[in-house]
Amino acid sequence: MRRVDRWIGLPACAALTLLRKCLGTRDATEPRPSIVFVKLAEQGSTVLAWPAIRNAIQRVGRERVYFVAFEENRALLDVVDWLPSENILTIPTDSLLSVAGGAIRVARQLRRLGVDAAIDLEFFARSSAILVYLSGARRRVGFHSYAGEASYRGDLFTHRLSFNPYLHTSQTFESLVNALDHPPAAFPTYDASSPQPPALPMFQPSPEDLVEIRRIVGSTGVIGSPLLLLNANASDLVPLRRWPSERYVELAGRLLAKYPCCSIAFTGGPGEAQAIEPLVRKVGSARCVSVAGKTSFRHLLALYSIADLLVTNDSGPAHFAALTAIEVVTLFGPETPLLFSALTPRSHAIWARIPCSPCLNAFNNRLSSCTNNVCMQRITVDQVFDEAVRALESRKGRLVSEAESWARGGGAGKFGEM
Repeated sequence: MRRVDRWIGLPACAALTLLRKCLGTRDATEPRPSIVFVKLAEQGSTVLAWPAIRNAIQRVGRERVYFVAFEENRALLDVVDWLPSENILTIPTDSLLSVAGGAIRVARQLRRLGVDAAIDLEFFARSSAILVYLSGARRRVGFHSYAGEASYRGDLFTHRLSFNPYLHTSQTFESLVNALDHPPAAFPTYDASSPQPPALPMFQPSPEDLVEIRRIVGSTGVIGSPLLLLNANASDLVPLRRWPSERYVELAGRLLAKYPCCSIAFTGGPGEAQAIEPLVRKVGSARCVSVAGKTSFRHLLALYSIADLLVTNDSGPAHFAALTAIEVVTLFGPETPLLFSALTPRSHAIWARIPCSPCLNAFNNRLSSCTNNVCMQRITVDQVFDEAVRALESRKGRLVSEAESWARGGGAGKFGEM
């Protein structure tokens, strides 16, 4: 997709820019009854977009907010139900032809809907800029490379923002929506206060979800409390984010020794299941199993809802888990928690802060020439173990207090046995 974005996207952006200049610019001061977001890839970033989505809903109503994503990235939006399912427009990615055809179909849908404002959440990708322009929206908001600091993608937006690398991504996304309140000619000057992100809405698993995830976990042969989760593999999209697998094995062993009643489950997608099994065997405990590839997306969130701790590389699961009450220890390396960590008190980030980190950013299209992720190798098992214990102990104190309050009210503490 990056090669397509470079070799096809670049001339396409140039051609559409020329077309736009020939056709002129429409007035961008009319009311905006509907808003569409374009965020094609990375479901984890969609969680960070919640403040922007909430802002849009407050402006035009839930029924008039739309979202465009690649087909395999709609699962999160289907589960959290932030928007009507029919408002989620998807593009298949099984071939270049299907991508092109899907993009044209979505652009036609948006034109038929008469969407008035389009927000590009893909930083400096050309494909999303093209789709925003082809949507026919009168207001088109996105980041512009004013001084050549990032990829050229033409001049296709009415509201051209300068990217601020010092704002958290949630603030950045919401600032794109707030840009609609400012005259297009004012940019890149943006005279406004940085938005303060609201709390994330919590995922509430249904009774059926809880029964099913407990069946899945129980079928592996382990039942124990606390339940600790390890996500050993980040997406192949950015392999530099991986913490060495053998350290997850060592971490699992130390946690099992520290908490004799705990169980550990390695998580992952279907494509990771085969790589996870050897790690479980190396741990060598009946209390350590793999659930990689055994859960749907919805049941993965239900799993986070019944577990106590997740340790993960910087990847989508860190953000998905932020929608539940689980404690999350996230390991950062080529990217920084200052921009991409989940904004919850249950999020605990570890980052080595070596001079070359972060090396992935919006300006370089998240591409790095690094082939040796020392930034991740610098994170020791001791550091992660200590942070995991701190997170669990703080959780234990909170849950015991909640259990006591619950008991005084005549109930039983859900986590009283921890």
